[in-house]
Amino acid sequence: MPFTDNTTLAERRARVGERIEIACARAHRDPASVHLLAVTKIFGPEAIREAYALGLREFGENYVQEMERKAPMVAGLEGARFHLIGHLQSNKTKKAAQLFSAVDSIDSAKLATRLDAEAKPMNVMIEVRLSAEEAKSGSDPSELAAITDAIRASGHLNLVGLMTVPPWSEDPETARPYFAKLRALASQYAIPELSMGMSNDLEVAIEEGATWIRVGTALFGRRKRAA
Repeated sequence: MPFTDNTTLAERRARVGERIEIACARAHRDPASVHLLAVTKIFGPEAIREAYALGLREFGENYVQEMERKAPMVAGLEGARFHLIGHLQSNKTKKAAQLFSAVDSIDSAKLATRLDAEAKPMNVMIEVRLSAEEAKSGSDPSELAAITDAIRASGHLNLVGLMTVPPWSEDPETARPYFAKLRALASQYAIPELSMGMSNDLEVAIEEGATWIRVGTALFGRRKRAA
């Protein structure tokens, strides 16, 4: 959907909600079955606080270091939950466990073991790379069995879902095969949640069974690169 700078976050939040409701009606789903993850990477803590005031409670961040800078300024937001949706380096698991309520981007059994060693009860998702793009992070589908076993054998991690990022396209329909594949993998491994779909293709994702959509641009506008 086009973004215009003269709209308020409240208006954009309402529009995203309408899109979710329309997509759910088309897919014969309850809108309550789709959770909105507000992606606040590269936006300041003021954006998080404004979104929180509008009722949003689930926020997605890409970088441990960026969340570390924001954390003191959003610490008082009761009930806010922060998800790490970017790649997690194994040497940052301790800090990630301190800062995040959930890690949605586990991509190896080794990383799962390292995160579990921090002894913090935490919901996690496995990020699956379904395209041939080398720049994309995530595990190969062939690695899913080992990663799933490692998480389910852990003492502190709760495997709740799979996550994927399809190749970017202006045509939302090009993402459908990737979403359908993720749904099939989740069914194969009895994993209940699906994090897929963003501002451009959330309707297609919902039609294919998404339970989490990660929305940044449609809420907060185009990101500006950090200086």
